[in-house]
Amino acid sequence: MTNQNLHDDLIVFDGLIISNWDESVFQAMRAGGLTAANCTCSVWENFRDTMLAIGQWNRMFADHADLITKATTVEDIRRAKRDGKTGIVLGFQNTSAFEDRVEFVEIFKQQGVGIVQMTYNTQNFVGSGCYEGTDSGLSDFGHDIVAEMNRVGMLCDLSHVGPKTSEEVIRASKKPVAYSHCLPSGLKAHPRNKSDDQLRFIADHEGFVGVTMFPPFLKRGNDASVDDYVEAIDYIVNLVGEDCVGFGTDFTMGYSEGFFEYLNRDKGIGRQLTEIWKVDFPDGLESIADFPNLTAAMERAGWSEAKIRKIMGENWLGLLDRVW
Repeated sequence: MTNQNLHDDLIVFDGLIISNWDESVFQAMRAGGLTAANCTCSVWENFRDTMLAIGQWNRMFADHADLITKATTVEDIRRAKRDGKTGIVLGFQNTSAFEDRVEFVEIFKQQGVGIVQMTYNTQNFVGSGCYEGTDSGLSDFGHDIVAEMNRVGMLCDLSHVGPKTSEEVIRASKKPVAYSHCLPSGLKAHPRNKSDDQLRFIADHEGFVGVTMFPPFLKRGNDASVDDYVEAIDYIVNLVGEDCVGFGTDFTMGYSEGFFEYLNRDKGIGRQLTEIWKVDFPDGLESIADFPNLTAAMERAGWSEAKIRKIMGENWLGLLDRVW
């Protein structure tokens, strides 16, 4: 198979996109051959504001039905592939939308939310984020939330979660959990990156690692290329094997600095958590439309077709099938 033919044939699943959703993003998804993605619709928002965001998504599903479709099952994702559309898995990067109510978990599952990160960078009712001064671990309420997410079939995401809280979620969950978008601290030390031990621990508990390309966490930062991204994926594959790894780009297309400021403050308005980074996505992967370049880079790195198929999407679908 030629590179383009192989890419066209792949299931391509992105474990995290948080872009400024509009038709231009959906066109880029189609141009890049993106089968489906975990698309963020809540970060710091409460129940009501998250419901409003899902209402906006429902309008977009109606207005752009030629390009996107809501995906709540793995079969929905495979159908999207057959129909030449991109499946949208609604996801949260925080449990703030659950507020202090366990019953909100099922309500959001009924709206199509399939992936929820336990905490975004800081402390919430469930546990601690990776920028919280004290990682207090998974709260008793957090145990109830994990159990309810297991029951309704919602993936627990640990990408921005503190190490102790992450370990306790991994132990508490009856279903596999994931780092949907992370990088190894073995290549660059950073509070958002995961140590070799953390990566092995989640894999040993039948969990999953989605590898991100967010430049500040890559070894070469803003000088990184798509080949550096493939190197980072391979680093994790060499640690945990090729059956529990995928990718999650963290694409932030179409946003201005104000949005990054919002993400980077505790609860959206509080203390600044990190420097506000200037983000240049890796050369060759500047847009969601560029996913064929990722497949090509994997081929350049000498990956087998079977390995490419797994990492580009089939592993993600296997995980979601087990959780959902």
